[in-house]
Amino acid sequence: MSKPLRIGLIPYLNLYPLYFFLRVMPYQFIEGVPTEVNRLIREGMIDISPSSSVEFLRHGSLYRLIEGHSISSIGEVKSIVLFSHYRIEQLGGKNILSTYQSGTSVLLLEVILRRFYGLDYTLKISDKPLREGMKEADAYLLIGDDALKGSIEADSFYRYDLGKLWHEKTGLPFVYALWIARKDVDEEALKGFIYDLDRARDFSVQNFPIVALSLRGESFMSEEEIVSYWRGLSYELTDEHRRGLELFKGYLEELGLL
Repeated sequence: MSKPLRIGLIPYLNLYPLYFFLRVMPYQFIEGVPTEVNRLIREGMIDISPSSSVEFLRHGSLYRLIEGHSISSIGEVKSIVLFSHYRIEQLGGKNILSTYQSGTSVLLLEVILRRFYGLDYTLKISDKPLREGMKEADAYLLIGDDALKGSIEADSFYRYDLGKLWHEKTGLPFVYALWIARKDVDEEALKGFIYDLDRARDFSVQNFPIVALSLRGESFMSEEEIVSYWRGLSYELTDEHRRGLELFKGYLEELGLL
């Protein structure tokens, strides 16, 4: 009997609708934040994952892109947020922290600050919680559930949604993560997973309120807030998404970040 596929599991609310369906399938799930999952699939410790889009841009020769799937936003994303003591245009020369969990979003921040606002600054990686980090820094980038919680709890800071800023400047979606598979994954096993992933997305997108019920009493957000958050995300990978990804790649190359 062949071994089950090893699937990267990122424990963020944005991916919960897909895992809600996939977790009942006979796969082995290996959990980690985006930077950890990126490393695990690169090193062959997992077979398939929703990895940071920059992981695919940098190491695409290792992977097969699973067509039609992404974690994206067309405008506000709510879970990629720069918290700041200053207005964004005043961050030149300031000290900025970014969460250690981020693979793509920290580079999106660099594009926004350097390419769109023409700013120079000091950027450091941190694992500190928001309020502790903001005692020593002028701004702090958080992602995932930490960003969602921060937006609820930290009303004393300026808050900048990176998905919204990107869309305002480019008019395009931003692709945070792509579903990718290592090239050595068995072809038939991969086809089976893609079939399950298609069904997971289609079911979830059509039934967000039902999926949200499974989080009753377990989340820091209400069911209505969760559904609203999910509906603001895009789980597709269209030509428009690809144009956004290609533009991001071009900016990274221009800035020497790729």
